[in-house]
Amino acid sequence: MGREETAERLLTASTRRSYDPVVTIDWEAPFEPGRYWLAPSRSSLYGTDLWASLSEEQRIELTKHEVASAASAGIWFETVLMQMLIREYYDQDPTSRHAQYALTEVADECRHSIMFGRLIERLGVEPTRAKWRDHTLGRFLKATATGPHMYAAILIAEEILDAFQREISTDESLQPLIRMVSRIHVVEEARHVRYAREELERQVASVGPVRLAYSRMVIARAAASVVSRLVHPDVYRSVGVDPSVGRRTALANPHFRETLKWSASKAVEYLTSLGLIDGPSRRIWRRAHLV
Repeated sequence: MGREETAERLLTASTRRSYDPVVTIDWEAPFEPGRYWLAPSRSSLYGTDLWASLSEEQRIELTKHEVASAASAGIWFETVLMQMLIREYYDQDPTSRHAQYALTEVADECRHSIMFGRLIERLGVEPTRAKWRDHTLGRFLKATATGPHMYAAILIAEEILDAFQREISTDESLQPLIRMVSRIHVVEEARHVRYAREELERQVASVGPVRLAYSRMVIARAAASVVSRLVHPDVYRSVGVDPSVGRRTALANPHFRETLKWSASKAVEYLTSLGLIDGPSRRIWRRAHLV
């Protein structure tokens, strides 16, 4: 499908199904006792001796902090994403539907970042911050990313968060608040994923082998940063576990490694089909437990 035709359809879909989370979500609704915020099997410590040592209340509390950590990571990357899209829009024809959809996506991401910020506030949890390396990579991407690695980086973050949120949105055992937040994000991110996928294919077809090799390395590093930010070590303090111990346990946990691989599986399959996961970059994906 052509670039303008795709954008026209996405613009039409946006007018039909977009949400203002500030008014759509009942932020004052009380939490329901005994309900998790994330399926226990998706918790970073699930299946470990540390998990077995926690009470049911501590396990629920841990998933609450893990959700808040993922929301903080979402805000971090959505901020980078918006700046990349605005920078590209700067050089585009403002009358084109492709450019107009880029602005529509930026508007969606503004609302999503507000929604995630409200979620963190409602949970009563402090937002987590990117470590220096990831913060620097974010600054580099938002200032320089173009072509394949720009759209691939967008796609990776969207696909990974989408995997968790699709599962959460249909799990009636979880807290209603996180299910509603996830449902809104899933609906709107589906349009963003389509926009990124179709544009990525065009970008890959237009670049040479040297540029593609560079893109593979940047994409791999971006993927590693996204997953490393999902569960900040500080979440373990909420259940009395030393952050360094919790982090080591999670990274060695085969259940958590499989969860990371599962969350990125759609993106990995698609990027591999485009030749964007290959050669030395594959080692970075492997170290991040994504392949």
